[in-house]
Amino acid sequence: MVEMLYQGKVKQVWSTEDPDIIEFRYTNQISVFDQIIPSLIPRKGESLNRTSCYWFNLVENAGICETHVIEMNAPDRVRARRFDVVREPGAISKDRENVFVPLEVICRHYLAGSGWRRYQRGDAPAEEFGFDPGTVLEEGVKLPSPYLEVSTKFEKFDRLLDREEALEISNLTSEEFDSIMDIAIEVDKIIESEAGKRGLIHVDGKKEFALGKNRVPVLVDSFGTLDEDRWWDSEKYAEGEIVQLSKEFVRSYYLGTGHHEKLYQARTNDSEEPPIPALPQEVIDQTAELYSTMFTRLTGQEF
Repeated sequence: MVEMLYQGKVKQVWSTEDPDIIEFRYTNQISVFDQIIPSLIPRKGESLNRTSCYWFNLVENAGICETHVIEMNAPDRVRARRFDVVREPGAISKDRENVFVPLEVICRHYLAGSGWRRYQRGDAPAEEFGFDPGTVLEEGVKLPSPYLEVSTKFEKFDRLLDREEALEISNLTSEEFDSIMDIAIEVDKIIESEAGKRGLIHVDGKKEFALGKNRVPVLVDSFGTLDEDRWWDSEKYAEGEIVQLSKEFVRSYYLGTGHHEKLYQARTNDSEEPPIPALPQEVIDQTAELYSTMFTRLTGQEF
């Protein structure tokens, strides 16, 4: 019997007739700051699925690592290898195979988004991002080298982890952890190369992994889209202007309305969160146009 196994913020996971295969169904929902916006973005799910499958194909062809993709069976659906999910921290044995790694890997190439906000608040000094101590940074500066972060996967809110806690939660060996970090950087090299050909800067992005047979890392979920990654226009950037070409466009809207500040204060004080308001129709239309045009710009394919 085919049934929905999991309902995420923007996609559903369904069982299939094969117990070793699942189906991801991408919805038109959109979320920011771990809140689902009560507005739908037309054809957003199709854009995410087709874009992610495009990158998965390039990674496989380059021989960087294994991926979970079996086939894209509809514009907004993909069949993928199924991995066991263990939500209890530290409960994955060191010899277990075919299991999801309970971490998110973030690779930053420019100072933006939450990285920039942490620097502004004084939570992360310049040297944290590879600069000399005391260096005054500006938003959008290119980092000296890729900056890797790891966050939690199964807590209520994403939380950055140091290496020690990441190893404790995942029960990865140091070698397995380093292998996953190296893969994230290699994948981003492909993204940077392809995006650069089309006048885009790949600012940062997140990736998720599983351990397959013999605990070989497998790239899973989705990546390289407007939801997981941040993109800027390279020509405008060279002129000193940052043009957001990702979900950061929507985040910026809520930053401008003051909602993010209220939400951050509520979470800091452990008080009730303010519900996220719906998007105005103008922003919905602009966001839908962004997802469709960026699919073509990222992949060179028609939408």
